[in-house]
Amino acid sequence: MNNGTYSYYPGCSLHSTGLEYGLSTQAVFQHLGLRLVEVPEWNCCGASSAHALDRQLAAALPARNLAIAQSAGYDLIAPCAACFNRIKGADYLMRTNPEARAELEDLIGFQFSGEIAVRPLLAVLREDYGTQRLADQVRKPLEGLKVVPYYGCLLVRPPHITQFDDPENPRVMGELLEAAGAQVLPWSYATECCGGSLSLSRSGLVKDLVGKLAWHAREAGAEAIVTACPLCQVNLEMRQAERDKLPIFYFTELIGLALGIPEAAKWWKKHLIDPRPLLSSLGLAG
Repeated sequence: MNNGTYSYYPGCSLHSTGLEYGLSTQAVFQHLGLRLVEVPEWNCCGASSAHALDRQLAAALPARNLAIAQSAGYDLIAPCAACFNRIKGADYLMRTNPEARAELEDLIGFQFSGEIAVRPLLAVLREDYGTQRLADQVRKPLEGLKVVPYYGCLLVRPPHITQFDDPENPRVMGELLEAAGAQVLPWSYATECCGGSLSLSRSGLVKDLVGKLAWHAREAGAEAIVTACPLCQVNLEMRQAERDKLPIFYFTELIGLALGIPEAAKWWKKHLIDPRPLLSSLGLAG
């Protein structure tokens, strides 16, 4: 259930390294008349290490957040792809495994009802608000901006759990960006791994993965990569080669810019790769 109101799980990144993602998400939703209610006393979802250390803890951490959101009665939005994947995974586990559900209910102290849905931010804007309504609200079309959408590994996989978009050829982000006026270019690497969880432990490998993504984005003709994951965003910014770096936007930042939200100008300075020269060259700097 939503009625234009959603439980909002920011997760750790949107209050820290992905702050501009959190700010742009809240600004866009407020501008569109959609209400976000932050989950009170939320805890870390356990991404990306809990599942490798303790099976029960890996399920209990996201399940507790789901229990709190359930008490509010609104669908739960998790903008971070990793957070969405972990919470959606806990939701799927409790829907399909009665033994695991009983274990988690006893551990957390709640009764799972299954009445609310766990959803990614992209799905809410595409399915509940709609691309045509979004296009009607655009005040500063992103004309001339050539981008490729990047989903990463966790937003659409495994598909039986995420139940969102096409796991091989996802389209939702591109549709929203086109509604904002951007030129969305076809490429085949939207769901390739950027190596986010290995960014510190295998930095050489990650630099190669990111380098290939950036190369293929340029090959497609893109001037920027757009993502919906704070782990991917910071990894793509940190691990690109020293020269000719592509800006990495959150899709909510570009939608906010297209909507004419004044705060957009404050988001760019938080990036490790400054997107302002590109935006200025197209007359789009906020």
